Order: sequence, then C-alpha cells, then structure tokens
Amino acid sequence: MQPEENEVYGAYTRPYQPVSSASVGVLEPPPITDAPPEQGIVEPSSSPPEPPSPPPIPPRKRRRRGPAGAILLLTLVLALIFGTGLFSGWEYAHASSSASTTTKTGASSTATTSSGTSLQAQQEAAIAKIEPAVVELMVTTAQGEQIGSGVIIDAQGDIVTNNHVVSGAQSITVVLSNGSTEQGQLIGTSASNDLAVVRIAPYAHMVVAQFGDSSKLVVGQDVIAVGNPLGITETATEGIVSALNRSIPESSGVTISNAIQTDAAVNPGNSGGALINVQGQLIGIPFAGAANTQTNTQADGVNFAIPSNLVQTVVQQILQQGTT
Repeated sequence: MQPEENEVYGAYTRPYQPVSSASVGVLEPPPITDAPPEQGIVEPSSSPPEPPSPPPIPPRKRRRRGPAGAILLLTLVLALIFGTGLFSGWEYAHASSSASTTTKTGASSTATTSSGTSLQAQQEAAIAKIEPAVVELMVTTAQGEQIGSGVIIDAQGDIVTNNHVVSGAQSITVVLSNGSTEQGQLIGTSASNDLAVVRIAPYAHMVVAQFGDSSKLVVGQDVIAVGNPLGITETATEGIVSALNRSIPESSGVTISNAIQTDAAVNPGNSGGALINVQGQLIGIPFAGAANTQTNTQADGVNFAIPSNLVQTVVQQILQQGTT
C-alpha cells in the first residue's frame, strides 16, 4: 500500500479564455413593426431554463434483528458471565488450597521442631538431675588400680556399684561430681547379681538419685548412660532400650537375668554408673558390653544394665545382711 501523500486538492476551475476583439461587432437592431404576434407562438423567456430537480432519495430502512441474532447475543453474554465466575471461583479455590497446604506444612514443621526441642530439653534436665549423684570410684587392689562408677542412692551416703568394680579392694576413693574426694567403705556385695554397696560420710548438698520402675520400660524408649568411661568423668551417652529380659553371662561365671539391652555407649569405667530415663530416674546399672569373640573387641551398640527393681531389692538385702 502506497503511503498517503500530503497534498490537498481544491475544486476544479476552468482556465480563463479572453474573447478576441476581432469577433466583436455592433448589430443593427431590426426594424420595429406593429404586426401582431401569430397565435400559437410563445415568446421564449429571456432567462435560461432551470435545471431539472434530482429524483428524491428513498429513506433507508433499518434492518431489524431477528430472534436468532438476539438468542446468539444473549448466549454470548451468559457464556462470558459464567466463564468469568468459574475462573474467579477456581482462582479462589486454588489460592485457598495453597494457603491451607502452606499452613499445614508450616504447622507440621513447627510441630516437629517443637517435639525435637522438647526432647532435648528433657534430656538436658535429666542429665543435670542425675550427674551430681554419679561418682567415680578409684579402687586399689593387690594387682593395681581400677576405675569404675557408682550412684548415691540414699541420705546415709550409700553408693550402689558393680561387684566386679570393687572386687578385691584394699581401699576405695570416691570422687564426687564437684571434684572433691571421700574415703569409701565397702558395706557388702552380691556376687550373683554383680552388685555392691559402698558408703561415704554424708556431705552438704548431697544429691540422691531417684529410682524409676524398670518394669514399665518398653523397647524403643529413650535412655541415657552417665558415668566415667576410661576415667573421663561426667560423660553422658544417649540411646534407646534395645531389648528386655536378656540373660547375660559374665566372665566371672555369673549370669545376670532380666538384663536391659541398650545401644547407649558403655565403656570400661561406665560399670556401676547410671542408666536413666528422660525424667532423670535411675532405671538400671550398666555392667557390661557385648564382646566380639572373633576380634576379641567390644561390640558396638550392644550393652547391658541391671534393672532398677532388681537393684533396689539386692541393695536392701546387702544393707540388712552385708555380703550375700
């Protein structure tokens, strides 16, 4: 398509043509006569005749819409209205669903985080509760010195530990959680249950462990071992109850019945220490870790403790009868 030219066209004007003077002359007027005009002859008019009027333009009829056009128009309007409504409803539902999903996800994440924080807080409180009652035992024997752990269980300064920790003791030094030392006295032992009681003089602000009910333990329950592995004092390790009612033979020929199996780390020096629940209650006394007979090394995550209900019964017997 050619671009429009910026040119204005006016009305067409015929060019001016001058009349030659050679063609101009004077005509003599004809003589005037009085003869009457002939009948039937009409004198032509001196003015030129008027041009004929153009025929009238008939009025344009307006085309009326038929019923089919009205129905089509109405259908289009209704389709537009319903389409807009359906789209708006879908947008609202989608937005509500997204908001609900986000809220639920956020709530789930918050609940998970809160649960983890709550368990950690419980564990921290449990360790803080039991640690002052856990002591280190430095035992001198004819063969040398051995280290173990113990737990203060009453206001008289009685400490429960394993029999194999104090076996053959010539002297027992008790290292308290505050670092001070006390001389311990062996009250009695129960070799068949691998338990013993050592006593120290009560001291100010002495903390006593609270016993829990080991019969209520369930597999999978969270537990914590607190003791002095390898002489490293106040060490806590976390685990679960892996199994219950295990029968575990010891190297001395003693078999411990109804033992608690746990994957909480127990190493030499942990023996006689505390196995607690997340409430900080004493639910067992660790005494051994399983050994791999092929490599003659301790198995990882397979450890055992004497249940607290048995401990309480045996301790009462020792306190009443001495060595049993």
